[in-house]
Amino acid sequence: MANLRNLLSRAFLKAAFTVDPPHPHPNVSDDFIMWLCFANAGMLDNGNLYLIDHAIQHLPSAAPILEIGSFCGLSANLLTHFKRKHARKNVLVTCDKWEFENLDKNNPRVGQSPVLFSDYKSFVRESYLRNIQLFSADDLPFTIEATSAEFFAAWKARQQARDVLARPIALGGPLSFCYIDGDHGYSGAKQDFLDCDQFLDPGGFLLFDDSTVPAFGVRELMPEVAATGRYKLVATNPNHLFQKVGT
Repeated sequence: MANLRNLLSRAFLKAAFTVDPPHPHPNVSDDFIMWLCFANAGMLDNGNLYLIDHAIQHLPSAAPILEIGSFCGLSANLLTHFKRKHARKNVLVTCDKWEFENLDKNNPRVGQSPVLFSDYKSFVRESYLRNIQLFSADDLPFTIEATSAEFFAAWKARQQARDVLARPIALGGPLSFCYIDGDHGYSGAKQDFLDCDQFLDPGGFLLFDDSTVPAFGVRELMPEVAATGRYKLVATNPNHLFQKVGT
């Protein structure tokens, strides 16, 4: 039940920020974002819009952008939108296996409903495909159906892969911006940080989602990122955006 409470807390917290965000930075939302959020399921801290906008506006290179965690595509569509806004041609690569934690291992259904978790996974994955093909049709992201650990193993090996739309893509090389929104636990987020750090260009950006939510271990990682001496904190709005200043 603790995990369920954490998920509900996260959802309510994000909804509150989206409706009335008490953030100090400028509101960079626009009509497209408003209509996107009406139709595209997902949880969004409104302050992330400013952080994504800043990172994409100041990308240090033409290297790909990576999003860890895709869900229904809201963040991927927002990243593409800000790429359009700033005329950035960096390829967007995302990864997700759409594996959701079943809180009751003896129950294959969602709560007390007749809905199976296997059907829930298929629904979310199909929603992702529909959403990117509508809202990012002019600049589709390459999405690899894999956990972040599986993705980075393939990235490090410079494998040839096919994305969820059966398009070929050559993995590997530097990254210009990493949006870490997969495993929100401490160990999972730390491993994602370490993997991103290996490939992030100097001057590149790291955005950690939910990094100020007490229920999630990713919050504990933020002092460690700063303590490396290789990252400067650009802003907390309320989540943390870091820029790489060392190799």
